[in-house]
Amino acid sequence: MSELTRIAAPDGVAHAAQYSHVVLGTGRFVAVSGQLALDEDGTLVGEGDAAAQARQVFENLRRCLSAAGAGFDDVVKLTFFVTDMAHMSAIRAARAEHIPDDRLPAASAVQVASLVRPEFLMEIEAFAVVAP
Repeated sequence: MSELTRIAAPDGVAHAAQYSHVVLGTGRFVAVSGQLALDEDGTLVGEGDAAAQARQVFENLRRCLSAAGAGFDDVVKLTFFVTDMAHMSAIRAARAEHIPDDRLPAASAVQVASLVRPEFLMEIEAFAVVAP
């Protein structure tokens, strides 16, 4: 695990309750492509259910990070692509199962018109820094 510094609110920037404004560290950079709510067989998990999809997406992120020798403690940035901002509460709940509030990465949330298939409600990508 790398040593990361999280700056919740730099001087002159409003505090954010759901993410850190800045995360920095030294080590190997890991980029995880946007993950969808597909199980290991490529079957959609949770059609129409944002909470089920969010849990599956975070499980996929966990597996991808693990394959790179990383974990959620190493994540410096998450980007959430959602078809409806109302899904963010389900994403935050799933994220809380993996990342404690005192280890929140930087984050962006973007509402999109659609994803690669209409049944997907969200896609989440991650960037991490792992000790060399």
